[in-house]
Amino acid sequence: MSAMPPLDALSLGDARRHVGARTLKPSDYAAWLVAHARGGEDTLRAWAHLDPAHVAAAAARADLAHPTAQGPLHGMPIGIKDIIATADLPTQYGSPAFAGHREPRAAAVVERLAAAGGYVFGKTATTEFAFMQPAATRNPWNAAHTPGGSSSGSAAAVAARHVPAAIGTQTNGSVIRPAAFCGIVGYKPTFGAIAREGTFVFSATLDTLGTFTRNVDDAARLASALAQPGRIAPGVVARARPPRIGWLGAFPWTAIDAEADAMLDAAATRLRLAGAEIVPVALPDALAAAADVHRTLMLHEGAASLAHVPRDALSATLARALDAGAAIGAVAYARARAAREAMRAVALDWLAHYDAIATPPASGTAPARLDTTGDPACCTLWSLVGFPAIVLPIGLAGNRMPLGMQLASTPDTDDALLSVAAWVEPRMPFRGLP
Repeated sequence: MSAMPPLDALSLGDARRHVGARTLKPSDYAAWLVAHARGGEDTLRAWAHLDPAHVAAAAARADLAHPTAQGPLHGMPIGIKDIIATADLPTQYGSPAFAGHREPRAAAVVERLAAAGGYVFGKTATTEFAFMQPAATRNPWNAAHTPGGSSSGSAAAVAARHVPAAIGTQTNGSVIRPAAFCGIVGYKPTFGAIAREGTFVFSATLDTLGTFTRNVDDAARLASALAQPGRIAPGVVARARPPRIGWLGAFPWTAIDAEADAMLDAAATRLRLAGAEIVPVALPDALAAAADVHRTLMLHEGAASLAHVPRDALSATLARALDAGAAIGAVAYARARAAREAMRAVALDWLAHYDAIATPPASGTAPARLDTTGDPACCTLWSLVGFPAIVLPIGLAGNRMPLGMQLASTPDTDDALLSVAAWVEPRMPFRGLP
């Protein structure tokens, strides 16, 4: 094995290989990451709860595990979004009203993490109940910019090298967008691939657990360990031929920044020169109302999910959204559900002709503001229909902030989508971290 870089720079796969080869003790790795995270946390604010004693104890247990009992994530510290229940750490939902709150049992995804040999490094900051009220987290590329949301801390912690990987959730753009803004790989598997039990669900129709890593191979490694058995392979299979990619440059319900558009065009040219078949496509007319349908489902179900929380315990932003959701009647909600099913059928037929569809993950780079998490609209369609999506960085814009490319495919083709993403990844000029 080659000489080891600084421990915070290790990818999830490299860290696991060093631990497996006994050239790195989990406790040494954990101590280094805790020191690194604490050194930058005053500015970044990625963590809702980070307890060095908890980390040290978990890593010490990993030190003692017999080699035959070591799972695929043995000794790996993973950030967990603070709407995902942990039995031994607070789960505060990004809400002051739930400060110090603890759940009696860990979420299913946390139990899967433990079964794979990993452990919870800490709870990452989230927007309030994973909606729109920003967390205190800042973008590690430039602290004046938002990291995106709602999985703000998960994306920032991975990009800032506090942890090699983290877990988040997506209702609209809450995995793909912050990953794009922070210059890392964000992966939203097929709806339902990772169990949601014990995770706060804003919208039962939409919410999906996903991952944040620093490369595509690590996305497969982590998601496979967390997913239902057999849903996602633990390694990416190399493609036998270049992919056929449908190229969708925009969505009708949002506008794309000119620089982002130009960089995505340049990325398409790179892929075409590398042998990929790039086919310009248009959004089918039958999907044009996807954003409206998504909003109806999200707000109506969100109002039901948070009906037990007094409005005066919520931010004005969330309270207004829930009031709007409560005002959506049963008939409008039923129509939205029927429209979603019709759109799924259209999207299935549309995507069947391509190995993946490439789109912008956001309208541009992370906004230079902290009172917003940015526009999630480029993620809306795939969240609505429950298709897998992944974003990978493609370069830096003129303001030295990352831009990404989103790839999506049909349900339960996660392995094939990850294979396309892994083919694209080395052909992009983006390298490094903030």
